[in-house]
Amino acid sequence: MNDLRGKNILITGGLGFIGSNLAHSCVSKGANVTVYDCLDPKSGGNMRNICGIEDDIEVILNDIRNFEGLCSCIRKKDIVFHCAAYTSHKNSMSEPLIDIDVNCKGTIYLLEAIRRFNKDLKLVHIGTSTQIGKMKSNPIDETHSEFPVDIYSANKSASEKYVLVYSSAYNMRTCVARLANIYGQRSNIRSPDFGFINFFIGLGLNNMTMNVFGEGKQIRNVNYVDDVVDILLSAAINEKVNGNAFFAVGNQHLTISQIAEAIVKNIGGKINYVTWPKDREPIEVGDAVISNDKLKSTLELPIFTDFNKGLCKTRDYFSSYLSNYL
Repeated sequence: MNDLRGKNILITGGLGFIGSNLAHSCVSKGANVTVYDCLDPKSGGNMRNICGIEDDIEVILNDIRNFEGLCSCIRKKDIVFHCAAYTSHKNSMSEPLIDIDVNCKGTIYLLEAIRRFNKDLKLVHIGTSTQIGKMKSNPIDETHSEFPVDIYSANKSASEKYVLVYSSAYNMRTCVARLANIYGQRSNIRSPDFGFINFFIGLGLNNMTMNVFGEGKQIRNVNYVDDVVDILLSAAINEKVNGNAFFAVGNQHLTISQIAEAIVKNIGGKINYVTWPKDREPIEVGDAVISNDKLKSTLELPIFTDFNKGLCKTRDYFSSYLSNYL
């Protein structure tokens, strides 16, 4: 599946969670991989994430907001995975200008670099399900209205539109994979800014308490990172997705309480139910039940990993390298 032998691949944000797992998979499939990351302390980059492939890849420590840096490494690439992002919903509300710089300007810089210097490559852009905002119809699909409730989600919605505009206006081979609640190895488990599931996993590994806001009845789609990587690789070699955005999600939906309970069962820790913080309740979207029908009709899919099995795989990885992630 997804033979990438000899392909030249660039991964922005390649030292982070999704990017580094992509890098490992691409190397295993025979690709020539370059990762581009600035190791921003407010981002998820970690040099430990490339352990085992560090001699097989090129690492460029540079910022997505550096246009010249992007231009210099975009030539002769066959595929680009754009994973670099400023990902905190909460921080985007207090630092909106940084969020705009990274998520909007950074994406434009990348698109312009591709347009000017290597228009024939394939770009897979990482989007987010949270750009939808509150669910108006059940399930959510690609035709659902978009009314994001935080700056991060609004800017990711805008950056998705940039990618699709460049596809139609300049005949570029681009697509957008909207992700939702990814968990697994090489994630940032120290902060909720990189996803509550991975943060809860970190708390469980340290036998600490997970604070669940309210009753934790909100429904979420959950996705194991290896399954997401397989979807992204499939999108990279499939021309039918060009010019399209799609939800790259699995089949499993759980409440936040069920997610926390599964982490306690498979990893450790305990649960504490608390009232909603004043700065979080206004940007909470409620239930998010997402359809993957478009994904199923377009791409070759993995056999999706059951949440409990994925948690056990995640636990086994972090148990060996926990000190590198705390």
